[in-house]
Amino acid sequence: MSQGSRPDRVADQIRAELALLLTREVHDPGIGFVTLTRVHLSADLQLARVYYTALGDDAARQRTTRALERASPFLRRQIGSRLRLRRVPELEFRYDDSIAGQDRIEQLLSELHANTPADDAPGPSADSARGQNNDSARGQSSDSGRGQNSDDADT
Repeated sequence: MSQGSRPDRVADQIRAELALLLTREVHDPGIGFVTLTRVHLSADLQLARVYYTALGDDAARQRTTRALERASPFLRRQIGSRLRLRRVPELEFRYDDSIAGQDRIEQLLSELHANTPADDAPGPSADSARGQNNDSARGQSSDSGRGQNSDDADT
């Protein structure tokens, strides 16, 4: 098992415990569908920034933020009793905008792919390709005629 740095390991434990607590112990209706994306713990283990996403519009997001702030002391006490840390880190909840940015980029890419018709593929058009085929066929017949003449001259 690879040994990571202590703040990373403790942050993973905090995220797992918070997810469990939010689904089973916290019964605040203001907390909607919340996903904890990551926890960043300071090097001295005093501050835990908990990044989350929430389903819904901006009003639902603000209700979720207020509910998480109300539940923060309870969550901190529970983490202290479950993880047995010398000092329990202060919890700071932050909405994770990176997921929304990724969704926006994905939406733009899908719009680009939807707006590009299959007929407008780069390269020569069908008419110019037919013209090139006729030219190359003419070139082959003239080359083969020259080749026969040179063969005839050698004999």
